[in-house]
Amino acid sequence: MAQDLKDCRVSCKLSWEDLQALCRRERLVCKQLSVTKSNFNDYEVEYLCNYKKHKGREFFLVKWKGYMESENTWEPLKNLKCPILLHQFRQDMKTALLQANKPLESESLSAPIVSFLLQRAKQRQKLQKWEDLMNQTCKQKGHIFVCNEVDLDGPPKNFTYINENKLGKGVNVNPVTVGCECDDCFSQPVDGCCPGLLKHRRAYNGSRQVKVMPGVPIYECNSKCRCGPDCANRVVQKGIQYDLCIFKTANGRGWGVRTLQRIYKNSFVMEYLGEIITTEEAERRGVVYDKQGVTYLFDLDYVDDVYTIDAAHYGNISHFVNHSCDPNLQVYNVFIDNLDERLPRIAFFAKRGIKAGEELTFDYKMTVDPIDAESSKMDSEFSRAGIKGSPIKQIHMECKCGVNNCRKYLF
Repeated sequence: MAQDLKDCRVSCKLSWEDLQALCRRERLVCKQLSVTKSNFNDYEVEYLCNYKKHKGREFFLVKWKGYMESENTWEPLKNLKCPILLHQFRQDMKTALLQANKPLESESLSAPIVSFLLQRAKQRQKLQKWEDLMNQTCKQKGHIFVCNEVDLDGPPKNFTYINENKLGKGVNVNPVTVGCECDDCFSQPVDGCCPGLLKHRRAYNGSRQVKVMPGVPIYECNSKCRCGPDCANRVVQKGIQYDLCIFKTANGRGWGVRTLQRIYKNSFVMEYLGEIITTEEAERRGVVYDKQGVTYLFDLDYVDDVYTIDAAHYGNISHFVNHSCDPNLQVYNVFIDNLDERLPRIAFFAKRGIKAGEELTFDYKMTVDPIDAESSKMDSEFSRAGIKGSPIKQIHMECKCGVNNCRKYLF
């Protein structure tokens, strides 16, 4: 039996910090966890859950990491070396006191306020774990943050963060078999690089900003190309490059996404990811989603309405991007390691310059500005892209984008 289990490995459910706290609690030395006899008494504050003032001194009830709640202790302010947790706790306490119409200089807290502070502390923990999990999954330059200062909702249930599209039943992808022969795809393209091989022009400028009109497909270099990972024609495949924040909106639109950095016009922002399913399966799921009052079905109708992306239960940060009738994101069809025109990748690019702190939005109805009349090819490409229709399968839902008191219906 022991021999059979020799190479057996199982995942540990505890985090690195939890294991360290456990070793210190049991007075166990562990070199791998950097736990020694000299730091047995190093305790870490997990969260603060109560407050009182005695003879002018402030005390906080501390939940210690690795210890049960029954082992919480009251600690004077001077013992606490957790400025971020203290700041958050004071902000939450101020909010709770104002809502309860209690004086801000209260020397003790009522049971309802303590209950709120405890729920808020546990909520922050859950949101932090969710944030960490998303960043571990995506492994890209841009960092994802999570913020909810509106209510006590935690991470969404039944949602798995993914880094690439998940193929549903009946969906098959044929990987690309050829690539470009360029040493430098930007300054010395061979036969027009990947776009040229497919009778299209290069989509990006030297700053990796899109320069073709919406509706024109983008062909990036792929895994079979001679060029390296720093090629200027590899943009969407590099993932999110900006720090973004998933936040709870204050006007009833649920979660939203805002950028924490300035984004220049025509820059790639994110890809719309989810489970790729057949149109038949999408129609079946659409009936269920209509009853629930929400849907994340995005038709891949570049040439034929055969497949749909369902981001309801599998997706990335694009799952949380809200609708606006005056959006700052524009959708493009992108092809990289798959050239099947029925299966484009959906990429969001900045429609204009976007300031740090601004919410990211796109138009679920996907209306497109009229294109230049001098290009008949552009006109045909718009029609082929299916842009005139609505890519998101919408239910009868009132728009709350807030643009000029918009109250149109999305369906």
